[in-house]
Amino acid sequence: MIAIVVDVSEKTDDFVKSQLGVRKIITQYYFGFIPHIVALLFPLFVFIAVIFFTSKMAGNSEIVAILASGTSYARWLRPYWIGGIILSLMLWFANQYVVPKANQIRGSFEAKYIDANSSYSALLGKADNIYLRIDSFTYAGIYAYDTSTKRGGPLFLYTIKNNKVTEYLRADYVSWDTANKKWKVESIFSRKLYPMKEELTQEVFRLMTYTFKPVDLSRDKYTKDKLTSPELDRFIQLEELRGSEGLNGLKVERYRRDATCITVFLLTLIGAIVAGRKIRGGSGVHLALGFVMAALFIITDRFSTIFSTKGNLPPLIAAWIPNLIFVLVVIYLYRKAPK
Repeated sequence: MIAIVVDVSEKTDDFVKSQLGVRKIITQYYFGFIPHIVALLFPLFVFIAVIFFTSKMAGNSEIVAILASGTSYARWLRPYWIGGIILSLMLWFANQYVVPKANQIRGSFEAKYIDANSSYSALLGKADNIYLRIDSFTYAGIYAYDTSTKRGGPLFLYTIKNNKVTEYLRADYVSWDTANKKWKVESIFSRKLYPMKEELTQEVFRLMTYTFKPVDLSRDKYTKDKLTSPELDRFIQLEELRGSEGLNGLKVERYRRDATCITVFLLTLIGAIVAGRKIRGGSGVHLALGFVMAALFIITDRFSTIFSTKGNLPPLIAAWIPNLIFVLVVIYLYRKAPK
């Protein structure tokens, strides 16, 4: 509810400019936004909920009575293990299949109505410096491409064999021919290199068949969020074959979908151990400590993601660093907990 209120206050002007009714805004945007924000904050929701009710139990001396009756600390924690596993599996399934479907709704709406009204609109729909690997020997680059008109240029292609350039092609314009389902390359200058000679050719236009299509040239910032995990795996493999840039961002997103589920389980145990100790201040101190630990987790997650997407940190490590740190926290807190 709080997230929706904040989001509405930020996007009121965009909603007005879209000239859509309340029902369409709800069905075309918030039906996708709500699952997205719930999945994003789900670990925090579970963490605060566990701290809240466990702290109430500790404040009423219920946990002291349970342990004094002869129940072991590990046995007392067993329901938290079971509950954490169930909630983790729920989030895992949602991250793999449900949330990407919701992001299709949210992303389509934001791309059409929100991003179009931003100050960045002059660059929207355009992609610069696109580099592709067409096959084992051929590499292509497009300096500028407009996704709306499916036209761009200049285009250049290099064919390399035995570490030597054997053919070079440059065209001023490239566009998608919807009738023939091929690329129309215009104002072509091609050059073939042989051991003792070279062959120069100029053409007005040529219809070419390449392995990439217009959808592959669009730089949609919502693409990785819209794809289900099997689709994202296939997309990453395809982009690797093409030699595309920005693969770390895709891989971090893929690994994060699995890592976040383990985060729910770890935060469940941390919340139970921290709040299970009766202290002065009651729930307030426990909740404050919980917010501090949640903030540290978010900061660690953001830093590791940035170091991966902008640096050389492997995506798998970047996605799992917060969990590895919090595993150590769980072990430490468990050993120090009064049993």
